[in-house]
Amino acid sequence: MDCSEELFERAKKVLPGGVNSPVRAFRAVDLHPRFISRAEGAYIYDEDGNRFLDYVCSWGPMILGHNHPVIRQAVEKAVKDGLSFGAPTRREVEIAELMTRMVPNVEMVRMTSSGTEAVMSALRLARGATGREKIIKFEGCYHGHSDCMLVKAGSSAVAEEGAPSSAGVPAGTAKDTLTAQYNNLPSVQALFDQNPGRIACVIVEPVAANMGVVGPDPGFLQGLRQICDKEGALLIFDEVITGFRLAKGGAQEFFGVRADLVTFGKIIGGGMPVGAFCGSRALMEQVAPCGPVYQAGTLSGNPVAMAAGLAQLTYLNEHPEVYTRISASADYLAEGMRKAAAEIGAGVQINQVGSLVAPFFTPDKVDNFADAKHSDLKKYAQYFAKMLAQGIYLAPAQFEAMFLSDAHSEEDLEKTLCAVKAVLAQMYS
Repeated sequence: MDCSEELFERAKKVLPGGVNSPVRAFRAVDLHPRFISRAEGAYIYDEDGNRFLDYVCSWGPMILGHNHPVIRQAVEKAVKDGLSFGAPTRREVEIAELMTRMVPNVEMVRMTSSGTEAVMSALRLARGATGREKIIKFEGCYHGHSDCMLVKAGSSAVAEEGAPSSAGVPAGTAKDTLTAQYNNLPSVQALFDQNPGRIACVIVEPVAANMGVVGPDPGFLQGLRQICDKEGALLIFDEVITGFRLAKGGAQEFFGVRADLVTFGKIIGGGMPVGAFCGSRALMEQVAPCGPVYQAGTLSGNPVAMAAGLAQLTYLNEHPEVYTRISASADYLAEGMRKAAAEIGAGVQINQVGSLVAPFFTPDKVDNFADAKHSDLKKYAQYFAKMLAQGIYLAPAQFEAMFLSDAHSEEDLEKTLCAVKAVLAQMYS
């Protein structure tokens, strides 16, 4: 029994499933998790001293690589001044000012402690601003674990109303969340037609990165903007994944589509626990203490997290070439994976948008969650285990993304492609 396995056995006695977030349990790949002791650049190290080339990047925020000196130094300096004050600080003003300069259509920012909090608060604001109760989300898009987001499409017995996808979510909460199909504008319009004057907002991952990686079809995001404008609803971009990763201005800049509200997560904290929801002054001043929409948080704008986030966003703002490099790396990696699959005759689709990549073990195009569910999950588990044995650390579930960072070198990419070729050859020989 290695050290990670021993720790997992201990963890299962004191943590539900042995983890503090379900995907970490490795159940989807039928292995025990690796317990990570440290990280540097593009690599992570487990408690047994094994080194892995990391394509999880703490689920996205490590866009500059792990333990980047600029961020580490900012944190070390901030820690010397104290860990938490529960009071305003200079850094939260400075990072908000920077975000309003970097992100289109953002005039004001409210910090939270997580992406889940940010989404929950943005939805409340949308309801408060419109005076409407119902919201539309998309099947396969993940927006955190607040009650109204843990909803699946309703059955014919309840018409268009949603149903809880988790125990403990009240049916009364779920019924106001309506579910459409990603990349399907008619499914969105149909929900508006069935609920005239009752829908407050549409919330979407501009790039669906919790069903693997599925990009928006041409015109899809623009169509959502047009429908929301016509129906008097707000459009919310959940950019916990895409924000400051696709471009300095996130998906709004990348796709040229305006959102009314935008949510961000850990990337604005350099990987530390941070979130934010943002929008126009007119909308954001409806949030307490200016307006009637209540939101609060003792650790919102935590000084250490703000120092990390300010350092990372400042670096990205001053070095836009990062985006060129990581997108080029992802292009190269994705194309190399496609070529390897084609040469071996493996029925594998490789989706890529910007620095996000995902393999699907299906020969068919993946354009929405229904398509993604055709992927062979057993083959992904086999692929994951074999890649891990080659020293490549991927997301331990099919419906997640690979994240490229600025620390991934040409040598790292070549190492990865060699592993992909070897693993696919073993799997499809």
